Amino acid sequence: MKKILVANRGEIAIRVMRTAQKMGIKTVGVYSEVDRHSPHVKFADEAVLLGPAPSSESYLVMDKVIEAAKSTGAEGIHPGYGFLSENAVFAQMVEDSGLTFIGPKPHAIEVMGNKLAAKEAVKDYNIPMVPGIEEAITDVALAKKIAQEIGFPILIKAAAGGGGKGMRVVEKLEDVSEQMDRAIGEAVSAFGDGSVFIEKYVGSPRHIEIQVLADTHGNVVHLFERECSVQRRHQKVVEEAPSAVLTPEIREAMGEAAVRVAKACDYVGAGTVEFLLDEKKNFYFLEMNTRLQVEHPVSEIIAGVDLVEQQIKVARGEKLEFTQEDLKINGHALEVRVYAEDPLANFTPSIGTLSKYKTPTGKGIRVDDGFEEGMEVPIYYDPMISKLITYGKTREEAIQLMIKAIDDYEVEGVATTLSFGKFVCEHEAFTSGNFDTHFVKDYYAPEQLEEKYDDEKQIAAKIALKLYLENQKTLKTPVTVSSNWHKRGM
Repeated sequence: MKKILVANRGEIAIRVMRTAQKMGIKTVGVYSEVDRHSPHVKFADEAVLLGPAPSSESYLVMDKVIEAAKSTGAEGIHPGYGFLSENAVFAQMVEDSGLTFIGPKPHAIEVMGNKLAAKEAVKDYNIPMVPGIEEAITDVALAKKIAQEIGFPILIKAAAGGGGKGMRVVEKLEDVSEQMDRAIGEAVSAFGDGSVFIEKYVGSPRHIEIQVLADTHGNVVHLFERECSVQRRHQKVVEEAPSAVLTPEIREAMGEAAVRVAKACDYVGAGTVEFLLDEKKNFYFLEMNTRLQVEHPVSEIIAGVDLVEQQIKVARGEKLEFTQEDLKINGHALEVRVYAEDPLANFTPSIGTLSKYKTPTGKGIRVDDGFEEGMEVPIYYDPMISKLITYGKTREEAIQLMIKAIDDYEVEGVATTLSFGKFVCEHEAFTSGNFDTHFVKDYYAPEQLEEKYDDEKQIAAKIALKLYLENQKTLKTPVTVSSNWHKRGM
């Protein structure tokens, strides 16, 4: 491939283009009308307008994306994440058009895109599962019967779900009917599919995911784990690699299980197998994401592998250049997602213009972003501004560097989650490694962040006063200022 089209926008589009250009591959960007002047458009070697701002009229219009690739002579399409990245129909259309889809085969996307189908696919591969049923139901009476057999609390989940939609925790029998109705309604609204299933609710879970990589020659490896337990509304906000709690034995077992999951659906390319880890260190298969993850940089850093480069090489039919034995964990990486959201107002989106935008720099600091000072954060897309990543020889070093990097990150014009990221990094539960997916519910409240702001303001005021008083004590020497006015006859 000498030219590829990146079917995405913002930071992930630039991320993919950087690697492609490093490999000597020309890039084609696509954009909506509102993104006309976005950095990813300027970064690409050429760019094609897809349509109006709404993604349903631009980034999600499959025919337009494929036509843009053909008209520019692109040989492959990289979908990034989000938008069309996990759409089996789009992957098939790309292949049918004679282009290369830089990602897994349509079959793998389709199977792993449905949680029930995914469980069915891996059930013969000795993969630990959360106790529950393996078929979709809508019958409330049957749901009650199953719930009693499994034992409360239970979790009702949309089969085609994601991002916490169509998900309900039920503590007692009398709540099953209402929560079933709500879960089905949400699932229909979000995914057009009301099928739900029931499984045992794991009370204090940690969200651990394994990065896998597979070629078309039967080779599959894992690049160790990421801890993604700090979430708000079931969506990740802070990720790290490796996890602070996995033993080498559990790491190896989870890695081997993830490889088996990939083999179960003949997976190729980069993908992520997600697990729940309970308080007794038992792990259970959750789902597989058939694309590059937002948090992929932390895995790249500790494993020393450029995942986008590997995706492109696999799509070209090349064999993996390394084996599992070649891969080792080096240091620790931490990622904070910087959203245009207000953590003091329940993380509601904060739309506006970036009147000031300066990113931190330095050794061990990486910023993946798609914004510039003066740009407006549009209402049409995900409100993530950037990903702030730090790397250290130890977890403690990575955390301290992250705190400093957050302090050095200057954003004005919109509220961001930077302060929340700092709150997490300074919290004893996080620094000790003793936390789970309930971190936000258990430890965070807007009032705590406001108190922290007040404390910091008081400290800053005291420092300013101290400097002022010291300056007043300093002996001042009058300075004679010469003027040119008299020389000009004035």
